[in-house]
Amino acid sequence: MALSIYNTLSKTKEAFQPLEGNSVRMYVCGMTVYDYCHLGHGRSMVAFDVITRWLRHSGYDLTYVRNITDIDDKIINRARENGEAFDVLTERMIAAMHEDEARLNILKPDQEPRATDHIAGMHAMIQTLIDKGFAYAPGNGDVYYRVGRFAGYGKLSRRKIEDLRIGARIEPGESKEDPLDFVLWKGAKPGEPSWDSPWGKGRPGWHIECSVMSTCCLGESFDIHGGGNDLEFPHHENEIAQSEAATGKPYAKSWLHCGMITINGEKMSKSLGNFFTIREVLEKYHPEVVRYLLIASHYRSPINYSEDNLREAKAALERFYNALKGLSVAEPAGGEAYVERFGASMDDDFNTAGACSVLFELAREVNRLRDSEPETAAALGARLKQLGGLLGVLQLDPDAFLQAGAEGKVDAAEVEALIAARLQARAEKNWAESDRIRDQLSAMGVVLEDGKGGTTWRLAD
Repeated sequence: MALSIYNTLSKTKEAFQPLEGNSVRMYVCGMTVYDYCHLGHGRSMVAFDVITRWLRHSGYDLTYVRNITDIDDKIINRARENGEAFDVLTERMIAAMHEDEARLNILKPDQEPRATDHIAGMHAMIQTLIDKGFAYAPGNGDVYYRVGRFAGYGKLSRRKIEDLRIGARIEPGESKEDPLDFVLWKGAKPGEPSWDSPWGKGRPGWHIECSVMSTCCLGESFDIHGGGNDLEFPHHENEIAQSEAATGKPYAKSWLHCGMITINGEKMSKSLGNFFTIREVLEKYHPEVVRYLLIASHYRSPINYSEDNLREAKAALERFYNALKGLSVAEPAGGEAYVERFGASMDDDFNTAGACSVLFELAREVNRLRDSEPETAAALGARLKQLGGLLGVLQLDPDAFLQAGAEGKVDAAEVEALIAARLQARAEKNWAESDRIRDQLSAMGVVLEDGKGGTTWRLAD
């Protein structure tokens, strides 16, 4: 089955065909680094990490670019609140972001451009837009984009200019010709970071940053542009308007947007104050549990954040790792039907939910064959691990995952000794002693799971 993806621009699922041979160029809007990443940011990072892994597994020569916005109003305001320079704040938050990514097993992008390194390119694109009549400088240090001049405005979000104008107004202090026009360059305010420009000292608007960084790294036209679906309008719509007006060429061929993390039906957002940072969640849950929560649903679907959903993700991984526990080392073999169904799901717009269901089927088969055909079970277990790796999971030692968090809470050697004593009691049909030991372990917070491969243990939630 050939890869097909849902293109937000066409609102249809399309057969994927790179612009140039086997090369794929993908740009994803990254973080605005004024605070720690919350789980909604993690959703986007993990979604495009999985897409990256699958594109490369499918044989495409992928160049993956994800930007960093390191100058904007939020950064300036937070730095002022902290009493520190804006670049000191952003360096600290970028380092924290990279730590979060590493814990969630997110591959590094090939390029990670920062807005402040592309100021000259922004000047050049803005000047081109002015020269072509798509932008204007009213003389106060600002530069605005003429939305009404771009005939294709609204084609991504399916919004009409006449509808957008209803209720729109020009705010005090703005020098716009039209309420819909948006800023490309902001004149400097006292005490703010600024750069010299042909229009006076100032700093870039948010939208122009991504137009310049994407085309600088990937060319004027490229294959995939991604981000959260909250960026579809106005950010991505404005990117299209700027880029296509400046170059005269199509911007991104395909647009991929991932769903949001919600809490009680509302988007997880710093502005709404209903967010959990990635590191806060990782204090309570294993990183792979959090990653599995984020891949268990299709990337375009919203995910509701709840303790119950995290516990379900933990239970799912425990089933996989219990299936892998105790198997002899083997190369992946057999299970071609599972491989085919897994691939068909991933080729269907990166359907990780379908791919995960195949992993469950494969784990059941491993457990069924564990005693009767141990070599076959081991080969299928290796296949399970191989397919899980394409989603960025199931690469840990099973015991290490199943007993994660036990350090400092229980003595693993004592637990193993009690399990051995219980197994001896069961062999001797001394059920009272077996039950006594289980109760003792339960009081220690240890949960036993008896299976065909023996008894495994984990800490209670």
